[in-house]
Amino acid sequence: MSSHQKPRKTGQYGRLYDILEYEFTNDALLREALTHPSLEGGKHYQRLEFVGDRVLGLVIAEWLHDYYPSLDEGGLASRHTNMVRKEALAEVARDMKLPDFIHMAKSAEDNGGLKKSSILADVCEAVIGAVNQDGGYLNAQKLVRKFWTRYIDQDAIAQRDAKTRLQEWVQGRQMQTPKYVMTDRTGPAHAPFFTIEVRVKDWEPEVGKGTSKREAEQDAAAKLLRRLES
Repeated sequence: MSSHQKPRKTGQYGRLYDILEYEFTNDALLREALTHPSLEGGKHYQRLEFVGDRVLGLVIAEWLHDYYPSLDEGGLASRHTNMVRKEALAEVARDMKLPDFIHMAKSAEDNGGLKKSSILADVCEAVIGAVNQDGGYLNAQKLVRKFWTRYIDQDAIAQRDAKTRLQEWVQGRQMQTPKYVMTDRTGPAHAPFFTIEVRVKDWEPEVGKGTSKREAEQDAAAKLLRRLES
């Protein structure tokens, strides 16, 4: 840490401040953003989610406008939809390590609440809303740009969302759900490398590789989808 930077707070959210690269003046706002409605008797994330949804939409719209100067309104709109979809929000929430900080009733947690994309997406928007309310729009904009940088490249979005697009393709033709089977795992425990095969009935399977199961599945899905669509 350089000499001109003040030290981060060391409370329960100290690690999260470091991840977000933003330190709250009002910790209560952050706690509200991280609190699931299953915890009765106090504030929860839904009001801040409302704010965060609007802030995120505006930040992404402005960013796309500048990033793609020759793109028409329809092209901007489709890219905007990709960047604010539930799956992207949930993945950003995982990048932020938000599941480690969410407060929810044990019954909701036991029901898989910390893994549900819908909940993670809501909390992600609430955190953006909380930053906006605590530190203003420019800080919220900085946060969004930090965690959405990889999504601004639409080729990367298409690659990362290949599983969803493959699922939609087979469902639209009343075909069976794709199956993903890990066929190999190499490398040490701290740096594994996965080989995964995706199978759709009546079609030759495709093989994907990656440093995580998710990456390998996306790779396999993208390859099979390209073949199916051709």
